Amino acid sequence: MTTPDERARQGKAARKRASRSSHGAWIPSADRADPVAVLERQGEGRVQELLPIRYARMAASPFAFLRGAAAVMAGDLAVQWPTGLTVQLCGDAHLLNFGLFASPERALLFDLNDFDETCPGPFEWDVKRLAASIAVASRDNGHPERGTREACLAAVAAYRASMRRLAGLGELAVWYERTDAHDLLPLIRSTRHRERASTTLDRARRRTSLQALGKLTEEVNGVRRIIHDPPLLEPVGAPDLAAVRKIFGDYRSTLSEERRLLLDRYHFVDAARKVVGVGSVGTRCFIVLLAGRDAGDPLFLQIKEAVRSVVEEHLPAGPYVHPGHRVVAGQRLLQAASDIFLGWMTGPQGRAFYWRQLRDMKGSADVEAMSPAELRSYARLCGTALARAHARSGDRIAIAAYLGGSDTFDRAVADFALRYTAQNAEDHAALTEAIASGLVNAATGTD
Repeated sequence: MTTPDERARQGKAARKRASRSSHGAWIPSADRADPVAVLERQGEGRVQELLPIRYARMAASPFAFLRGAAAVMAGDLAVQWPTGLTVQLCGDAHLLNFGLFASPERALLFDLNDFDETCPGPFEWDVKRLAASIAVASRDNGHPERGTREACLAAVAAYRASMRRLAGLGELAVWYERTDAHDLLPLIRSTRHRERASTTLDRARRRTSLQALGKLTEEVNGVRRIIHDPPLLEPVGAPDLAAVRKIFGDYRSTLSEERRLLLDRYHFVDAARKVVGVGSVGTRCFIVLLAGRDAGDPLFLQIKEAVRSVVEEHLPAGPYVHPGHRVVAGQRLLQAASDIFLGWMTGPQGRAFYWRQLRDMKGSADVEAMSPAELRSYARLCGTALARAHARSGDRIAIAAYLGGSDTFDRAVADFALRYTAQNAEDHAALTEAIASGLVNAATGTD
């Protein structure tokens, strides 16, 4: 068994492969793929009539573009020299893929909350995507460059400090580590910021299946049905409804025995196709309404198509053949506590899917409304959460030793984030120009 000292030496040796200061560089390669072409290739297997919604959402701002362009950034990260220190990556660790959710014990936690792109890879890829998202969001908010850089530094410094702290803990202590949302409020100094955070927590507590029942359904002939709001929310036809019922039975078999028993206490009511997110638009996604004790005891589940991770395309093959299994296993590994209804299965035409609750006290920050000080605080929180997630799957001692006690890595990643912000702005402009010229069709889907 490798000792902690040996693991630390391995981490320091990784500096010879990729020095800490080398992470500050960003020079696009001569054969860099056209970003619009990358997005179009990604959309080839998706629902074609929904792609204009995806492009319209990505064109809304540079930050919206970054959110949807995980495939573009994965290609850019892949040409940089890696540390070789592998963790289970989130794969898309931008600011809005952190948030609030309820643990099985009904505690409100703050953690990563999106795992469509998860797979094993170099730890720094997640850190750089987080820092880049902070820089882009800060610029979108009109913050000065100094404030932008400080927010990036705050996130990376928090990641490094947390990883170094976790390196000194035992295995179970790391596994049980979590960020309880209620513990965050005392850390917020400003009364105004604390009140806003408290409002976010209250809003998350109300985002339950019962709240969704009033928002997403209507009563038809005495029975609750999902509303018709095309193309964003459309009840499925008879053939698709039969398919959803079939894959519901297959999904049930992937749950543990006690959770199958719980699920069996609900009965199927209705299903609909739903458009979700920014980068995910066009992947097949359904919501299923179930009823328990009575019609006032709803459960909404989401069925989402899982495809090959955009990060996976640039890395050695991971341990999971089934994309749905990859997403579920990655989520369970990275999150401090996961949805009790997480499951995966294969649907019609061999498509992979995973299941989870649609709403379970979930909430996210309003990044667009953040002041420089608020963004800096939120960035610090995200960096801490990311380190905890990585420490569960990677060699935290080696990573901590690589990062070291100085801020060399922090400053380098902040430099990268600021440089990549300019690249992202160019890529966003390329998309908006393609839309304006008619080469790419974009539509909000709300008309």
